[in-house]
Amino acid sequence: MKLKKLGLIINPWAGIGGPAGLKGSDGAETVAQALAAGIEPQSHKRAAIALQALQPFADALEIVTFAGDMGEDLARELGFTVQVVGAATSGRSTPEDSEAAAKAIRSAGADLIVFAGGDGTARNMVNALGDNFPVLGIPAGVKMHSACFAISPKAGGEVLRRLMAGELVDLHQHEVRDIDEKSFREGRVSTRYYGELLVPEEGHFLQAVKNAGREVEELAVADIAAEIIEEIDEQDPQTLYIFGPGSTTLAVLSELGEEGTLLGVDLWKDGSLLAADVNALEIEAAIQRHREDNAEKPVKIILTAIGGQGHLIGRGNQQLSPTVLRAVGREHLMVVATKTKITELGGRPLLIDSGDSSLDEAWSGFIPVVTGYRDEILYPLSGDGSGQAQ
Repeated sequence: MKLKKLGLIINPWAGIGGPAGLKGSDGAETVAQALAAGIEPQSHKRAAIALQALQPFADALEIVTFAGDMGEDLARELGFTVQVVGAATSGRSTPEDSEAAAKAIRSAGADLIVFAGGDGTARNMVNALGDNFPVLGIPAGVKMHSACFAISPKAGGEVLRRLMAGELVDLHQHEVRDIDEKSFREGRVSTRYYGELLVPEEGHFLQAVKNAGREVEELAVADIAAEIIEEIDEQDPQTLYIFGPGSTTLAVLSELGEEGTLLGVDLWKDGSLLAADVNALEIEAAIQRHREDNAEKPVKIILTAIGGQGHLIGRGNQQLSPTVLRAVGREHLMVVATKTKITELGGRPLLIDSGDSSLDEAWSGFIPVVTGYRDEILYPLSGDGSGQAQ
């Protein structure tokens, strides 16, 4: 397969609810709430990272897309020849617009459609295309449980480059799954199967389906919590801790006597919960206040990886913005995971997809992972899925 016409669909609002701590971006009300909080859309920037890999082939490739911010603006900005086959029906694009775009782009003779969005946009592709037309997802949403996404925009660009160069790339059907965001915001995670998409895949560039239904290894998690609490007790109480989402980190907070937020980011300091379910801007402000009051006291992030996928940063925890990550520093990142979760990766690295490629590259390499009480391993963290220190 060699690309001549590439379909492009951008969900302009995908992922905007992540930094705002809204657990998703579905619905006009959620988008408005995120915009009111000062959050800027990121899907265009993430799509651009993928498409930049195709710029050397711009003279031989045509981008087929919808008008404006659904694809045309970015394609022209990057210097591609553009065929516009439609437009959103209102000022703010909807799921129906994404489905209409997919149908129109397919009818225009595109070889493949690349879409920037999340699980909701993947569902739109299933509705519009079924399972027999090739698509590739560029991760730009909050949840992304589905297996049709590249592990990062850069990895998606590499798949597209190989296709454009005429290299052999396999096509396989992969599941599309999504959750009910209302239940998700209430702390309940239950994914539903919506169908399959035909996806080009090459080696380690495609993510796995998120593992969301396995029983928590209670004893292993309790051991991890005991180790982290011991470390916290040895630190100055003025250290600011940022707890990421997940049952493992929640177990640590529970042992500290706090309820915590299963699917949000919480702040803990001086023996108590400082703030719960905070967004990116609130975290940045908290770090700034902490530095003003305690210039010498560190800030630490406690994170666990997504089961099955291995994403450590960039899936469900976009509240940890590049600004937050740089302010804290890699040396103050504390990673916790059971050995079962690590084993299930099958040797694949933990993944970072922060939205800042230079940060992803700088943070790649081997990192300590707490897997139990007085039990720690070194494991690779990668921004491109290679598992190699960069």
